[in-house]
Amino acid sequence: LRYIEFFPSARQENLFIGMLHGFSVMGVPRKVYTDNMKSVVVRRLADGTPVWNKDYEAFQKLIGFKTSLHKVAHPWSKGKVERLVRYVKGNFIQGRTFTNLTDLNRAALDWCHEKNSQVTRTRDLVPMEEHYKHEKLGKLPEMDAIIPYLAPLRKITYDGYVNYENRLYGVPMRFSGKNVRVQRTREVLQILS
Repeated sequence: LRYIEFFPSARQENLFIGMLHGFSVMGVPRKVYTDNMKSVVVRRLADGTPVWNKDYEAFQKLIGFKTSLHKVAHPWSKGKVERLVRYVKGNFIQGRTFTNLTDLNRAALDWCHEKNSQVTRTRDLVPMEEHYKHEKLGKLPEMDAIIPYLAPLRKITYDGYVNYENRLYGVPMRFSGKNVRVQRTREVLQILS
């Protein structure tokens, strides 16, 4: 099953938000494959054991999945992580224009739904139908537990703006200088005080 989402930066908070959005659509898998990026793993010990980024380690324990890192400089395992990226570049992005990040993510979600509902040529099955048959998927924890990952903290400027995803949003002046949580669910932005 495919799920893609675009963000203006590769910050760790965006990784968590994207994973939570994906898990809410597809369920929580037992194992997630990732690159050896600093937001996931700090380094490897001499025996190859990963030293997890402390925030990522807390996140994976809370959500209830294990992470499998691809082997360094090993094209076969890297391919598992990069295959969807190549597919998206060749089949979704090419030849399209988007007005902004919201438009891009709306089109990406529609495209994923379309592709997940069609028979695949290579495996002769419909991903949407097959996804839930074989893998036992977990559920996300309660909203109170995941809100720190889903809605990062931001400080309202003294002139009444909050910065989220490289955009400024105006808020009532009575919130100036306060810390708030900001989250986006598809096209809806929520500022939580």
